[in-house]
Amino acid sequence: MSTLQTLVAFLAALTLLIFVHELGHYLVARWCDVKVLRFSIGFGKPLFTWRVGPDRTEWTIAAVPLGGYVRMLDERDAGPGHIPPEELPRAFTRKTLAQRSAIVVAGPLANFLLAIALYAAMGWVGTQEPAPVIDQPAAGTPAAAAQLQGGDRVLAVDGAAVRSWNDVRLKLLEPVIERRESALLVQRQGASSLARIDTRGLPPDEAERDFLRSLGLRLAPGKVVIGNLVGGAAAERDGLRAGDELLTVGASPVRRASDVIERVQASPGKPLAFTVLRGRDEIAVSVTPESISQPDAPGAAAIGRIGAGLQDRILMETVRYGPLESLGQGVRQTWDMSLFSLRMLGKMLMGELSLRNLSGPVTIADLAGQSVRVGWLAYVSFLALISISLGVLNLLPIPVLDGGHLVYYALEAARGRPLSERFVVITQKAGLAIIMMMMALALFNDITRLIGS
Repeated sequence: MSTLQTLVAFLAALTLLIFVHELGHYLVARWCDVKVLRFSIGFGKPLFTWRVGPDRTEWTIAAVPLGGYVRMLDERDAGPGHIPPEELPRAFTRKTLAQRSAIVVAGPLANFLLAIALYAAMGWVGTQEPAPVIDQPAAGTPAAAAQLQGGDRVLAVDGAAVRSWNDVRLKLLEPVIERRESALLVQRQGASSLARIDTRGLPPDEAERDFLRSLGLRLAPGKVVIGNLVGGAAAERDGLRAGDELLTVGASPVRRASDVIERVQASPGKPLAFTVLRGRDEIAVSVTPESISQPDAPGAAAIGRIGAGLQDRILMETVRYGPLESLGQGVRQTWDMSLFSLRMLGKMLMGELSLRNLSGPVTIADLAGQSVRVGWLAYVSFLALISISLGVLNLLPIPVLDGGHLVYYALEAARGRPLSERFVVITQKAGLAIIMMMMALALFNDITRLIGS
């Protein structure tokens, strides 16, 4: 079922983003009075076709959903003398340089506008996100060297305000990649202080892993709650209940589920004193873990087990903005993510960042499925991020992409006349080769991740 869910989520996301991109081209083309012949979602053999509008534009859903196009009336495609004289003024090639540029840039712009709208909607509705409160940093980590302490609440990173743990991760990603110092404004016992955390000691490819943990930054522990109980097992038999919040085990306070698991496993057949919060009452419960042998580990001692599922419930907060503030936040997020994507691409081209970061359709599909399983807000955030990536990718100055066409028009403006057809054909072939190599590399990375997972 999860595979089907992943596939549906991926196709829905891809269809929406391609449609929005091509709709941008289409609407501006119509505004410039260019005749649109076909609007296609996908390539290859048409599966569904219908005609709409005064120009009888052909709307198509094709077999290969990895892209789309808007085909406009064009003298280069039709050949001389094949377009009726009365329709020549509506050909794309007959429009001014400014109009052609506007039509081309409208596709990526539509993707950016979609991302702004999605981010703004999430900000207005409000999202539940982990609070930016840190755990006690491990000794020897950059966070410990910066004298950060457990319970510190991060207010800003390099002067940019943060409202959630996800904001902290996003704001620190750039300093990690650039291997520079970052300033964290934290609140401790009602007072604010500035801590400088040095990322220069991290490996160059640390951005590909859990760099926050490497920095010594972990979410502060929240509650540890009992989830499901195994019927007849020690936990249920000795009086624990689903929903109990674990306060202490033995004489030690409970901070994380891993603390309880370690203590239980180390105490086979030995009574353990639990203090739990049930409703508003603190209750003492003695539980004797069952002794479980490990046949797959010769000579290993038995471990304890109580038959209870434990849940770490970290501190969550609702992050919500007003209507205008949400719109501004949407613009800022889209702008920041666009610049960050460009920096990442630049660093990959310069060899400062591994090409393993380039992802293809398999990874995107997997992320789509994961986000759907988390919830609709996660899926909307995923759509916004992929929409930005699509907009940035299409603006790259590579022939066959929208950015490549803008380069053609810039050269045409500088020369005062159109480029030669031979030059355009040669560079288009080169651009297509570059795109194919990028797709092959991305697919290779996808397969490598799939095999390695």
